[in-house]
Amino acid sequence: MTDIILQRLDDSFDRWDELLALILASFAYMNGRIDPPSSALSLTSQSLREKAKNEIAYVAFEDNRLAGCTFCRPEPDSLYIGKLAVLPAAQGKGIGRRLLRLAERTARERGLGALRLETRVELTGNHTTFANWGFQKTAEARHAGFDRTTSIEMRKILI
Repeated sequence: MTDIILQRLDDSFDRWDELLALILASFAYMNGRIDPPSSALSLTSQSLREKAKNEIAYVAFEDNRLAGCTFCRPEPDSLYIGKLAVLPAAQGKGIGRRLLRLAERTARERGLGALRLETRVELTGNHTTFANWGFQKTAEARHAGFDRTTSIEMRKILI
């Protein structure tokens, strides 16, 4: 069994190209499936570096290889979970769940009573996974220029 190590991104992190590749590989299954395309496609190594400065980011390593990540942003009553990504080859090992547990701890430390995320309406498998992890659908939204629902909001209330 390989070791999974989780850590918060800090100024010592220098593997931005690898992090970008991880996110793009993790989100690749969405290409051609969701409309509009994922915002992950517009990320760069530099924009990830900036995102990490403005948000709380965690990465998961499996045998010194980046295997997962998430970016969290405090909001008035919740912690927003964004870019939760796990390499396809590392999925099914509990990495996503462990990253979410870190987010839960972060939310509690900040006095926030919920986690919030958004997922695309077409990604019903994600809806099921998040529901299994304790999230409930709370809203529907549409991207600018669309006259149909393009994403759903899900929340997990922290007890």
